[in-house]
Amino acid sequence: MIEFDPGPPPAFAQLFAACPDYKPFKQHFWIDWGPVFYRGRLDGSAKLLCIASDPGATERIAGRTLVGDAGQRVQGFLAKVGITRAYLCLNAFSLGLFPSHASQADEVLKDPLHLAWRNQLYDLAKGANVVAILAFGGQAQAAVKLWPGKSSTPVLNIPHPSSRDESVLVARWATAISELRAMVAPDVDGNTALPNYGVKFLESDYAPIPRRDLPFGAPPFLGDDAWRRTAIPPHAGSVSRPIPDDRHTLIWLAPKTS
Repeated sequence: MIEFDPGPPPAFAQLFAACPDYKPFKQHFWIDWGPVFYRGRLDGSAKLLCIASDPGATERIAGRTLVGDAGQRVQGFLAKVGITRAYLCLNAFSLGLFPSHASQADEVLKDPLHLAWRNQLYDLAKGANVVAILAFGGQAQAAVKLWPGKSSTPVLNIPHPSSRDESVLVARWATAISELRAMVAPDVDGNTALPNYGVKFLESDYAPIPRRDLPFGAPPFLGDDAWRRTAIPPHAGSVSRPIPDDRHTLIWLAPKTS
């Protein structure tokens, strides 16, 4: 069976299409590349709702969020919980945020149009099967805090996968794994006996993005940057925004097969 993501069902597609305009805040975002909304299950089967910050360069290539190096870390995290497919990944922002502007992004999170739309999206995403909400990093945690619809669903506030403080990242993620293993039933093909995090992040802590999460026709290396991380010298991913035209240019490298 060939697995691929056929795209959002009508209710989500209509809501995605109604995403508020980011032009009033264009100084903070890679606005010309447009929005990226989700990755994972939109059919109500998700047990874990993952909220991150914003889509990056690899996410723009894939048209799905949390696909690059950070997303492969999140996929490894989910694997340790025993969740192989019952998840949904969203963001605080639908457009890529300039990292240096993160401290100025609160105005967008609290903007009435963006706040109402985002909360409506989160409400639609939080199906009856969602056991916990994972808020990766400060922007996600602020967005979830502003969301009344989370109600009494447990929220785990943990570092963003691209956090530069690796020791805090692995320690907090290890604690979250232990908590989630006690809360969430694994998927039928999940393995909760995978090693938890140690004192640093290892290549074995990553996991490739499943084909079922990506559009039909995505090349096999999209969502699996092990070949870049294990290169000498190592690199974080295969897609980059070159300076000085990072607002309009992406560079995407493919592994050499011959």
